[in-house]
Amino acid sequence: MSVPERAQAQAEIDRLRVAIRHHDYCYYVLDAPEISDAEYDILMRELQALEANWPVLITPDSPTQRVGGAPSPAFGSVTHPEPMLSLDNAFSAAEMEAFDRRVRERLGVDGPVTYCAEPKLDGLAVSLLYEEGRLVRGATRGDGVSGEDVTANLRTLPSLPLRLAVGDWPAFLEVRGEVYMPRAGFLAMNQRLQEAGERVFANPRNAAAGSLRQLDARVTARRPLRWFAYGLGAGGNDPALPDTHFERLGRLRGWGLPVCPLNRRVSGVAGLLAYHGEMQARRAELPFEIDGVVYKVDAVASQQRLGFVSRAPRWALAHKYAAEEAVTRVLAVAFQVGRTGAVTPVARLAPVAVGGVIVSNVSLHNFDELRRKDVRIGDTVIVRRAGDVIPEVVRVVIEERPDDAVEVALPTQCPECGAAVVRPEGEAIALSLIH
Repeated sequence: MSVPERAQAQAEIDRLRVAIRHHDYCYYVLDAPEISDAEYDILMRELQALEANWPVLITPDSPTQRVGGAPSPAFGSVTHPEPMLSLDNAFSAAEMEAFDRRVRERLGVDGPVTYCAEPKLDGLAVSLLYEEGRLVRGATRGDGVSGEDVTANLRTLPSLPLRLAVGDWPAFLEVRGEVYMPRAGFLAMNQRLQEAGERVFANPRNAAAGSLRQLDARVTARRPLRWFAYGLGAGGNDPALPDTHFERLGRLRGWGLPVCPLNRRVSGVAGLLAYHGEMQARRAELPFEIDGVVYKVDAVASQQRLGFVSRAPRWALAHKYAAEEAVTRVLAVAFQVGRTGAVTPVARLAPVAVGGVIVSNVSLHNFDELRRKDVRIGDTVIVRRAGDVIPEVVRVVIEERPDDAVEVALPTQCPECGAAVVRPEGEAIALSLIH
């Protein structure tokens, strides 16, 4: 084709890419979509059609390139430009107050310190490397020094920009963040897996980690993963960046990176405690799982003065929530049959409040899980929700097991249709033969 035709195609491709990136930003970052899903799909199909006619014009950062490639034989190892350090934990107000006191003493400050308070998402920490505004690599935290190269999988996340929006970003920028699975997506995905007779995930965190580590990026692309940025690594010393952590998060948001909208500046111990209490009160209704909050000294210069100890920064602290557990009794164990014939054991419990929800049924997933935990009818069990959407039996309180506790046997006949139930050798899932 002629040069004018190619130039015309390039111009239209550029227009569509700009429009799609803009709507991705409105949807995933601002949470304020400007067009309907149908209108968005039309833009994407137009771009896909043009790129199909002009494959030479396809670029790695095009919105069409999120679908995932062929399976990777294994994940390579990545050394982080700067170590991804752990955070020290606090589980009480006294420990949090001691942290604030140490910060003020080391900084020589008498009055309250300004902090950035953030929900502690229960997901998987990752590092993203942008060069000249383009995503070139993504890795899991790993041991903090090196992690797994999951670039191909991260590229499938629609909330993660492959190219930063126009701005004054450093040429070499490492962004730290958390990959997570929203509650609604987790429930829907587990429902699909159960109906297909496949293994379900115990909680959104495990689901996010397992989904991101798929060797086939096309599997990751089908999982409802999201991502929030929470800080900078390499490139964070650029003098053009704001001098507070909170403002830097705002700058990341302006570059198209999603940032948790619940982040907030607070002042002193009173502000920290108020934020911790507010997030705990809202925890059950949040669209994502959190297992605490994180406090960070807001002024970057103060962070640098405070420095690090061992493998943790002195300027940050994770204030964790206690696990939400309850004790109850197993009244019965029933077996449910999925669409594919998978027979799943379900513990019927004496109703108990766990994490603000009344729990009376808990899936034991498969017969191997039931045997591993040795759950018997009549047992006293500890049930945990800990912010997780699906409660689980943590363990049996063996010392309270009654003499007449009944061991559960795999049914020989389907409880719904009466067909024979078989368990293939080496498999955890039992099947009803009529399905």
